[in-house]
Amino acid sequence: MDIQDFFIFQTVAREGSITKAAKLLYMTPQGLSKIIKNMENELDCTLIDRSPQGIRLTESGECLLRRSFSVTTEFGSLKKELLNIRQRNHGIVDLLSSYGILRLVTPDCIIAFQEQYPDIQFSYREYPDLQTERLFLEKNGNVAFSIADFDDNLYDIVEMESFPVCLLVNESHPLSRRKSVTIEDLKGEPVYIESGQFKIHHLIVDRCHKAGFEPNIVFETSGFSLCHKMVKANKGISVTVDFVFEDMKSQGLCLIPFSDDTYEWKICMLTRRGEPVSEAVTLFRNHVMNWMREIKLGHLSR
Repeated sequence: MDIQDFFIFQTVAREGSITKAAKLLYMTPQGLSKIIKNMENELDCTLIDRSPQGIRLTESGECLLRRSFSVTTEFGSLKKELLNIRQRNHGIVDLLSSYGILRLVTPDCIIAFQEQYPDIQFSYREYPDLQTERLFLEKNGNVAFSIADFDDNLYDIVEMESFPVCLLVNESHPLSRRKSVTIEDLKGEPVYIESGQFKIHHLIVDRCHKAGFEPNIVFETSGFSLCHKMVKANKGISVTVDFVFEDMKSQGLCLIPFSDDTYEWKICMLTRRGEPVSEAVTLFRNHVMNWMREIKLGHLSR
């Protein structure tokens, strides 16, 4: 038996049918039956009872199914750990990033890194904030970009840049004439905002709750773009940050700061605390921070 046999057996048990399982696994029913038979021979027991109505796990089959999950879970953990070792010992940067941050860092930054270090294997994946952190904690990737706040016990954190979160309204909205707003100005307004998988959602909702009201969220999105589009159509209001506002060149929209508290969208680079950081990740971190510094100094444009 090999590890794949355990995955196959789990699929057969879940589907309750050799034919259905074979279809999902892109195998023939005959080939799948042969694998199950080989497992039975190797374990010297009957794993499934076959009948015209389908299959049923025997007591031995139920036992194998229970134990198989710990085997496949442990195997998955082993693969991730071995991948982490390979990433540390070889030139690999495997970046997980929250949506919107690569827009800030700029593709030019990534391209320049790849040109400067052609021997380093670079890859990236983008997700919502909370999914990025969950996957990173599960040992996917070896460096991450996400939005504060974080648990200091889990990560070594480098702050990249911070932006004030502002209210976004259509220029015809009454609030557009205000120089500043407070969270209470959201009361009763139709709000378009990123979903609960994003930190900015929780920032605004928590502030509304502290002010004693429930925000009227009419739609949750997976990014700033749709929020801007709906506000431009005067369907409601939203929140955003200035660099996104400027990048989208949002004519007909107004960006208004909050005056009642600090509303911050802080971008950070993360590595897992207690894990050795590879030379490749160190080079990447230094490159990104130098690039961000050059943007602030006006030597590079975003």
